[in-house]
Amino acid sequence: MKSDIEIARSIELKRIERVAESVGIPQDEIENYGHYIAKVPEHLIDEERVKRSNLILVTAITSTKAGIGKTTVSIGLALGLNKIGKKAIVALREPSLGPCFGMKGGAAGGGYAQVLPMEKINLHFTGDFHAITSAHNMISALLDNYLYQNQTKGFGLKEILWRRVLDVNDRSLRSIVVGLGPKTNGITQESGFDITPASEIMAILCLAKDVSDLRRRVENILLGFTYDDRPFTVKDMGVAGAVTALLKDAIHPNLVQTTEGTAAFVHGGPFANIAHGCNSVLATKMAMTFGDYVITEAGFGADLGAEKFYNIKCRKSGLQPKLTVIVATAQGLKMHGGVSLDRIKEPNVEGLREGLRNLDKHVRNLKAFGQTVIVAFNRFASDTDEEMALLREHCERLGVGFTVNEAFAKGGEGAVDMARLVVDTIERQPSAPLSYTYKDSDSVEEKIEKIASGVYGASVITYSSVARNRIRTIERMGIAHYPVCIAKTQYSFSADPKIYGAVNNFEFHIKDIVINNGAEMIVAIAGEILRMPGLPKEPQALHIDIVDGEIEGLS
Repeated sequence: MKSDIEIARSIELKRIERVAESVGIPQDEIENYGHYIAKVPEHLIDEERVKRSNLILVTAITSTKAGIGKTTVSIGLALGLNKIGKKAIVALREPSLGPCFGMKGGAAGGGYAQVLPMEKINLHFTGDFHAITSAHNMISALLDNYLYQNQTKGFGLKEILWRRVLDVNDRSLRSIVVGLGPKTNGITQESGFDITPASEIMAILCLAKDVSDLRRRVENILLGFTYDDRPFTVKDMGVAGAVTALLKDAIHPNLVQTTEGTAAFVHGGPFANIAHGCNSVLATKMAMTFGDYVITEAGFGADLGAEKFYNIKCRKSGLQPKLTVIVATAQGLKMHGGVSLDRIKEPNVEGLREGLRNLDKHVRNLKAFGQTVIVAFNRFASDTDEEMALLREHCERLGVGFTVNEAFAKGGEGAVDMARLVVDTIERQPSAPLSYTYKDSDSVEEKIEKIASGVYGASVITYSSVARNRIRTIERMGIAHYPVCIAKTQYSFSADPKIYGAVNNFEFHIKDIVINNGAEMIVAIAGEILRMPGLPKEPQALHIDIVDGEIEGLS
């Protein structure tokens, strides 16, 4: 079979004006970025049409390093729905350069279920990530300058919370010292970098209702504390307008197309292991304004992406999904069943059967949110009919729908059965109104413990002294009503990336807490999770090149 990039290049793309027109977006409203990409202004969102649209979440079993294929299934489902005559749009996150040049090589779907033009989407796209990086680091520069210019007046911060960001995996920038050299170089102090998807500006962009709300949230970003324990924010520096100006275009959702020429929105890109893992509320609502069925995904496994989609994104936006599709692969199930990574492509029914406990735990969690669930088996060439039959029988016993996704190899035709099952399930048994894991009025500890015990399966939750002090600060600031976003490994229900399967009764340790006052959420950092990843021994960058004017190595 052709590579992803070969397939992408074989597709004759439609002009983006035609794509917009196909779903009812006025051509004179879009702002073109070349022939095949456009920004769509957020004022086109119609809340009444949003309420009538059918929102479908695609999530997955616990991740493997090879991935599970949520994006491919999400795009495939949109293709399949359009094949059977439904007006469907997919709404996805933007890829980060870090994973593209590190582990993945790309994140625009795969095979004949991609969003296009994939090279541009995977690389600089419309510059949203650069705008977020620039806005974040502009705050850093303005803060350093504010401290430098006001030090003679006796002003200083006892604690600086604001770090820098870069959309590159660079472990050597995790902890740095700035202001070295002569006094004119600024104040010498410790700092560090997170990756851009972990930026609070990214979370703000993805949760903001409009430009006014974006500016309000930027003003509220907590930068540090003064010596008399007063919170110091962007508003105190008077620069929220300048920062918002850098994000003026980035807030508009990006319109592209699938491999079959149907509309897709790709906007925002927080990771689910270190942030809230969902595309922007604006892009989702824009898709729901113009699509009768809208498919969106949440990052990594359901314990991370889906939990945050419901408890943070839906809670704050009012969105109510009609259905959740959980993606499973034979390889992923076998890995969670104890099969070694070098043998998960080999037939192993017993290993797959053992791994079903991981799927079962995710399904139970999704049902606890009130969701109707369908299991989508993302089929690979090495999968056997026996393995697929085992999973089908197991889903029948669980009382959940089962379908096979073959969109990777067959495009929309390979997702028609999945699309029909989705439509039928929504018509017969749509999800109930969301039942959240915790109440807004719960304490920070109660929220963390309800997620850690109820969703992950932890029996003991512990806190470092740093985390305990931060919780007291949150209570003093009067913001304990914010939702909690737990940052932890994507490879396990626990905080230990090496414990696969459906682990229960473990200790869950909260190492630190980050106050995202602008995004209006509390990030609890569990275990040894890092907000700036490192590169692997053999980064994908070794395989990316330009050959005869064409980019190779993105897949």
